[in-house]
Amino acid sequence: MRYVLLYSSLTLVAIAWLTIRPLLQSAAPELGSPQRPIQLMLTPSVENQKVTTSADSLVAYLHRATGLWFTAAVPTSYIVVVESFGSGGVDVAITNTFSYILAHEKYGAEAALMVVRRGGETHYRGQIIAHVASGIRTIEDLAGKRFAFVDAASTSGYILPQALLKRHGIRLGQVLFAGKHDNVVTMVYQRQVDAGATYYSPPDPSTGEVLDARARVRTQFPDVFEKVRIVALTDPIPNDPIVFRRGFPASLRERIVRALLDFQRTPTGRRILYDAYSVEGLAPASDRDYDTLRTIIRNFGGDLEALLRRR
Repeated sequence: MRYVLLYSSLTLVAIAWLTIRPLLQSAAPELGSPQRPIQLMLTPSVENQKVTTSADSLVAYLHRATGLWFTAAVPTSYIVVVESFGSGGVDVAITNTFSYILAHEKYGAEAALMVVRRGGETHYRGQIIAHVASGIRTIEDLAGKRFAFVDAASTSGYILPQALLKRHGIRLGQVLFAGKHDNVVTMVYQRQVDAGATYYSPPDPSTGEVLDARARVRTQFPDVFEKVRIVALTDPIPNDPIVFRRGFPASLRERIVRALLDFQRTPTGRRILYDAYSVEGLAPASDRDYDTLRTIIRNFGGDLEALLRRR
């Protein structure tokens, strides 16, 4: 009799749970609602204020275009973006290529779009720059010199230049991490270091306008192109991607991708993309597009986990 009562009690509990569970699930806020907005992150490639202003405009546009609700954040570093995919702190991110490799490797994030630079460029390079008064003209001249990288997770500002230096057997002197491409150029210009690594973009094919990282400080230092020279370029890699977390609903992803592609066709969209990231537009992308970078990392001997930890 006691077992019958126990069995009956357990049965009633199970029935109650099966009855209540759908109600609890239906009470959870829907993704994209005001109670559960889609979390967007924009990598801090330039001054945070510029990116923050662009983020606000992008969020407003995406809400109008999709009817979904968004919040945007500008993290303090590339690694914060990567780890946010693991902690649930981000749904969609505009990030750099190496951060994407890490986020895909560790947390299954998936590239959906990539940025397009002027002239339709879908690839870019890193560059090594030096002050003209430093006497540095070749890679070999960098041996023992003071050097500034951007960030240990920056593709063009660390991974590719470091691989290039390793291939040539160059041992640097004092090494610093400046945090942003602008900062590296400024440090080289002011001779706080002898040389540094930043992103490279080719000059505008129509006007010849310089578009690499030095252009970011030309308002502050009008003679930067005369004072800071390019010493070497790295191998090309695919442009920065727009990334969705693993398990993000496919229907919402399609709506957001379509809205972003429409956004880059508007004058406001083009201006925001250029102000924040010096890019002209967006194009479809997939994880396979980034296999080239994985090969470079393997040849470099890069350990993704070790590079992640060094931050």
